[in-house]
Amino acid sequence: MPSITVADANVHYEVEGTGPGLILVHGTQGSGESDWGHLVDGFSGDRTVVRPDLSGSGKTTDAGGELTVEILAGQVAAAARAAVDGPVDMVGFSLGAVVAAAVAALEPGLVRRMVLVAGWPHTGDSRQRLMFELWRDLDRADFRLLHREVTLHGFSPRFLDGLGPDGIAEAIAEGTREPGLDRQIDLNLRVDIRDLLPRVAVPTLVVELTRDQLVPAWGPVALHEGIPDSRYTEIDSGHLVLFERPAELTEIIRGFVLD
Repeated sequence: MPSITVADANVHYEVEGTGPGLILVHGTQGSGESDWGHLVDGFSGDRTVVRPDLSGSGKTTDAGGELTVEILAGQVAAAARAAVDGPVDMVGFSLGAVVAAAVAALEPGLVRRMVLVAGWPHTGDSRQRLMFELWRDLDRADFRLLHREVTLHGFSPRFLDGLGPDGIAEAIAEGTREPGLDRQIDLNLRVDIRDLLPRVAVPTLVVELTRDQLVPAWGPVALHEGIPDSRYTEIDSGHLVLFERPAELTEIIRGFVLD
């Protein structure tokens, strides 16, 4: 299992496929495997796919200190350089989109093209802060309550209705808490990359999820407006598009990074 030491962290990452590098960055309460594992085959035929586990997730270990966007961006950049040669394409989902944008700004020359899915530049919206504070409190009380809440608001109503009671129960039962979830939620409450966005100098596609109840439209719109010459598109999905509309997301990513 490949890994690289970055400051006090032993950063684990998975590598599949051949060709230019494609880095897939997971979100809060995710990992390289749980968020992206089922989508790897859609890219690995013509890309070397690298899936790092950020601090707090998967097989990555660290000293347990406070997380920052810059710390996580350094981990992603180090894993990318260890796994592949040359500039890489990068896709970030949710908190992973925040981190990916920071990598592009802080590591000139590393990123060739970038796709940001359901990201946001600053946790200043009162509703979003309330949501992350609720996540923090539910996680402290009982992770199962948090997982039910994320299932409820992470998928669109239409998708949940299609799952039916048995499918919903199965989705809830499958939830396993990532070891540093509390630290990732704390970081969500402190996100502010507004000053970094003008420094992003790579072709960027920002993806809004039109039924997203966790990161509403203002988040991707603000990323798009802050990143020079970025493009913008939408998917009719709730926040958990990786599971709700995986084929459409894969097609959009491939269409941009293979252009």
